[in-house]
Amino acid sequence: MFDYINRDTKLCMSLSARPGNVGTRFHNYLYREMGLNYVYKAFSTESLKDAIAGIRGLNIRGCAISMPFKESVIELLDELMPSAATIGSVNTIVNDEGWLRAYNTDYAAVRSLLDNHNVSRDMSYVIQGSGGMAKAVAIAMRDAGFQKGTILARNEAAGRSLAELCGVEWQTDLRNLKPQILVNVTPIGMAGGIEANDLAFSQEAVEATQVVFDVVALPAETPLIKLARGLGKSVITGAEVMTLQAVEQFVLYTGQRPTQELIAKAAVYSRA
Repeated sequence: MFDYINRDTKLCMSLSARPGNVGTRFHNYLYREMGLNYVYKAFSTESLKDAIAGIRGLNIRGCAISMPFKESVIELLDELMPSAATIGSVNTIVNDEGWLRAYNTDYAAVRSLLDNHNVSRDMSYVIQGSGGMAKAVAIAMRDAGFQKGTILARNEAAGRSLAELCGVEWQTDLRNLKPQILVNVTPIGMAGGIEANDLAFSQEAVEATQVVFDVVALPAETPLIKLARGLGKSVITGAEVMTLQAVEQFVLYTGQRPTQELIAKAAVYSRA
């Protein structure tokens, strides 16, 4: 087990507008427990182009990509793997000696969670958001067999484009819809933001639904998730998405898959 950093240590990192400690603690816990000479560090940047050049130039092994860089990073990379190319959104970069490959592990995480929570494909849904993560969720739901959906987005061009891609409708807001699944893919409820204490959907909308899915990972219990739990609704959390997608990133970076026991311990440690 490596308890120090040396010249052979491989660096992995993340890039986001709001760097946090969850991913950092998750990856570093697994590196330590599995005796891997890696270290993980979270970053933000005001120059995405320079940050990606740094990954290439310093031979940084891997990089997680979060809001708002998931789409704008594409033009700076060398190869889009199918998981990223299909969605047009990147959440993972793997650096093989200067060649930057792009993946999207969010997609696989969402597909798995829909199965794990036994969410019926016959249910109607709304997805609030139209950015990179919203694409991953919407396309995962499309590919899983959900057909009755609506994209809620204030950006008409992005909202319509995503809706057309998934064969569903677009609206600017919920209006009179009463979907059976509510999905929040916006920063509303995210710790550290100006909307940290806000609800992504109204209490009335939550009362009328059956399943609430909030992709915000920090805090694990967003205001929306707390309300839904209190009302006895089925919930899928961003913390669950974060864990599953991070495991796939870990495998891409290291070539090793941790045991389920280690994954569970890393998830708990990451939020301690």
